[in-house]
Amino acid sequence: MGNDYASKIEQLGAYDIKKGESSISGLSSGAFMTVQLHLAHSSRFAGVGVIAGGPFRCAESFRGAAPLAEDAYVQSAEYVCMSPLTSQTAPNAMRLAQLAHDTAEAGEIDAISNLAGDKIYLFTGTRDTVVYSDVVRCTRRFYELLGVAPADIAFDDTVPAGHSIVTDNPEDSLLDTNQPPYINRSTFMQSHRILNHIYDDLQPPSERLSGRLLRFDQTEFFGNEARASMSDFGYAYVPHAVEKGAPARVHIVLHGCKQGYGYVNYVFGRADVTNQAPYGNRYITTTGYNEIADSNNIIVLYPQATGSDGGGLQNPDGCWDWWGYTSPDPEQPDYYSRDAIQIRALHGMLSRLGG
Repeated sequence: MGNDYASKIEQLGAYDIKKGESSISGLSSGAFMTVQLHLAHSSRFAGVGVIAGGPFRCAESFRGAAPLAEDAYVQSAEYVCMSPLTSQTAPNAMRLAQLAHDTAEAGEIDAISNLAGDKIYLFTGTRDTVVYSDVVRCTRRFYELLGVAPADIAFDDTVPAGHSIVTDNPEDSLLDTNQPPYINRSTFMQSHRILNHIYDDLQPPSERLSGRLLRFDQTEFFGNEARASMSDFGYAYVPHAVEKGAPARVHIVLHGCKQGYGYVNYVFGRADVTNQAPYGNRYITTTGYNEIADSNNIIVLYPQATGSDGGGLQNPDGCWDWWGYTSPDPEQPDYYSRDAIQIRALHGMLSRLGG
């Protein structure tokens, strides 16, 4: 695979995609967004992988947390959906499942019945100090309440991992690390476990990649609106056979906070470019997705969020929106719906590919 993708910008193309067989996975804010995108467009997807993520509309758990809606949602996100003091103060799966039904009945997301038969992979590291295990257990219960069979849910809470996606790369962080780049090493590729759970017909990963990692213009999918908090460019890995016309599936990979290619650390509202760590494209190139996609004719789509600190947008860590920072009206957030600016953009990319 060549490295010319770094300087070349392409328009995302169309391929022969198997309808209804796409999937998503993500870590942290990408995991919360995975659940949102899954419910918003459940007719398009066959399964998801959720690494350290909570249930749908979790940030709206306790509106009474603060007088201002945006403050209440941020506090709910942090103290209910990420680090609840006890299991009793963790998200309420039954309430959020009912909220999902209500949202579907209002026509803001696809029908809940589409979730039946989907494959769900859930992971929480026992040493994760960022998103607690009680939250991910709530996500399991949430999906069960929405009709996903327990047999279709793979739930792993046995690995002493910190807040991270797990790889078998010797150069990655120690397994129990809870700091950037949130890629920790063990003896397995978590991306392979995710895809093997969602699809039951996969071949072993390629030892040598045949395809291309391309960079494309994301701005056409969100109208270059600053409130989208998305980067100018996204990435996609396309296996050689798919470029030659072979039928394919699409897997969307959503990075976590501080993991986008354009992540910049903000200190006191200023971009601290001089001291930022050079994480580069590690989530895109070293987490194992491309290798298993290459041997199974799967296009891997890597959309990119970006950070901003100041003005009307508060997202300094480049997180995907799962608490409402992109919503035009904080009192009536839309971040979870088909009309949300980030979800529209992600769905637009999938549709362009043919999925």
